[in-house]
Amino acid sequence: MFLPFAAGYYLAYLFRTINGAISPALASDFGLDAAELGLLASVYFLVFGLVQIPIGAFLDRFGSRRVQGVLLVIAAGGATLFGNASSFPELLAGRAMIGFGVAGSLMAGLKSIVTWFPRERVALANGWMIMLGSFGAVTATAPTDWLLEQVGWRGLFGFLTLATVLVSGLIYMVVPDPIAASETAAIDRKPLTLRSIYLDPRFLRIAPLSAACIGSSWAFQSLWASAWLTDVEGLDSQSRAAHMFLMALVLSLGALLLGAAADRLRKRNIRTELLLAGVGGLLFLAELALILRIPLPSVLPWSMVSIAGAATVLSFAVVADYFPRELAARANGALNLLHFGCAFLIQYGIGLLIEQWPSQDGHYPVGAYQFAFGLSAVLQLAALVWFALPWLGAFGKKLIHPFIAEPEPVIGSIIRPIEFPIFELREDVEW
Repeated sequence: MFLPFAAGYYLAYLFRTINGAISPALASDFGLDAAELGLLASVYFLVFGLVQIPIGAFLDRFGSRRVQGVLLVIAAGGATLFGNASSFPELLAGRAMIGFGVAGSLMAGLKSIVTWFPRERVALANGWMIMLGSFGAVTATAPTDWLLEQVGWRGLFGFLTLATVLVSGLIYMVVPDPIAASETAAIDRKPLTLRSIYLDPRFLRIAPLSAACIGSSWAFQSLWASAWLTDVEGLDSQSRAAHMFLMALVLSLGALLLGAAADRLRKRNIRTELLLAGVGGLLFLAELALILRIPLPSVLPWSMVSIAGAATVLSFAVVADYFPRELAARANGALNLLHFGCAFLIQYGIGLLIEQWPSQDGHYPVGAYQFAFGLSAVLQLAALVWFALPWLGAFGKKLIHPFIAEPEPVIGSIIRPIEFPIFELREDVEW
């Protein structure tokens, strides 16, 4: 029930990050310019994000086994089309099919975890899932470069097609269906709509923090970390590749560490939301260290940026606590849509800002990166403040309480405190 879905998520991560390795070969074979390469890479994220909500609904309705088994067949078809493409439109169509086919890989695994694992172990199981899956990012670096030298990019996609078909068959044949009681448990509940998810007070409080931190990390690691290391740090291609490999490795191990930490803290009655906020705070400090050029080894702040990308371990575990397990995939899809949307906006926005400075020999000045990264850090700080507002308000009341005289009681009236329901951490919600 666990390893087949972890294998599917591994393939999804590999497909997501493999473009950096195969782009030079594609540009040479098809004469693609930078804009076409960018479109080819981003169509994956576009399709991936657009189908999160419907796939979540299908996972809740038909179960992870059936939905993921069918979707991976579509991904295998996209890999076949991509590997045998003779034109740019065929490459684009194949990449879009791959994005659609692997779009449910993480949600299917998380849905399976919520269905079959005890609720108190969800964060740890999420950590193992995301750690094993993110090894796909590690595979997309040096191992993929070696394989490209042996069989070329078309042969590589032949291997990926075969692996995707095998994982699809494994999921469909090995994974059991949920017990009937869990499938019908939602009948007596109030239907969970997309509107009700996005308007849930707890979701409104945690989602901006999760989206800002995780989206920023993905945007940096998939594009701007490499550009920073080249233009700001002045690293050559070999040193830059070593940094990127280490960042991918830290991402994988960070997922497991965050899951284990959440599991231990939960046993001590410490909420997972606080650990997510701590990761967000460390990400902000890491970006500040980069922006201010604090004399530290660059691998240290960039490692923290990578770990923040694994914080989905925490945010999906939090969402699993907020909503019924029979409807977990829909809620996860709603949150994942914000992750990918924020990653797209930050990645594209940083590019627009950096372009406002003139380049020299294809390299942009340090000030351009500092300004763009600084705005991203401000966004994360705002999300942290939004999350912490209830505690800040309570602390402020305690701080000024000794200096405020108690109001005299008014006969015939009841004085009630002002309530802000959007910030309430309600434990019991009836759906």
